[in-house]
Amino acid sequence: MIWCIEDDDSIRDIEIYALQSTGFEARGFANADAFWTALTTEKPTLIILDVMVPGEDGVSLLTRLKQLPDFCHIPVIMATAKGAEYDKIKGLDLGADDYLVKPFGMMEMVSRVKAVLRRCHPSPAAVVYQDGGLILNQEEHTVSIDDVRVPLRNKEYELLRLFLTHPGVAFSRDQLFNQIWGTDYIGDSRTLDVHIRTLRQKLGVYGQQIETVRGVGYRWEADHGR
Repeated sequence: MIWCIEDDDSIRDIEIYALQSTGFEARGFANADAFWTALTTEKPTLIILDVMVPGEDGVSLLTRLKQLPDFCHIPVIMATAKGAEYDKIKGLDLGADDYLVKPFGMMEMVSRVKAVLRRCHPSPAAVVYQDGGLILNQEEHTVSIDDVRVPLRNKEYELLRLFLTHPGVAFSRDQLFNQIWGTDYIGDSRTLDVHIRTLRQKLGVYGQQIETVRGVGYRWEADHGR
């Protein structure tokens, strides 16, 4: 189920129609209050979130959503006004998975939805990746350390999954941006460093295994008998 949070009735109706006509279930919300109420009984697969939401702006809504363990993994595509560079970068830094610049075409929207879903819900060739007491369960989309759940945002989860599936491989900054944020990401380059720093903190002692490769980027140093 794709949820569209957009106060303009005509735009919201077109978004829902475009998604439904391409095989998705979709539901629309005109404001943040309606969204939060619905979230108590349902859970969407992906959210298309307009920055200018009545009552609570999209950036504030995204911030709250990413702080909730039960909902922080839901992919979010932000819709920003043309030229609103700050909103775009702020949203991505807070955990949004992609963005659309208004006015955007419906086929572009559907294409981005499919791309984000592919990145966030890949077909699991291997279900579980483990390094010592650190376990990433790809089917459940969970991470735990010594049987204690570690809440990660989508980008943090994707970074960890990439590292665990390629232990010892040094990824350049460009490679990480392309694989995690997409090839058309044009935001602040510090976004990667912020996510790496936060991921290290959340992983505790295992965070030390994310090594900085000077002049290149980052790599995961596999556990050697922790």
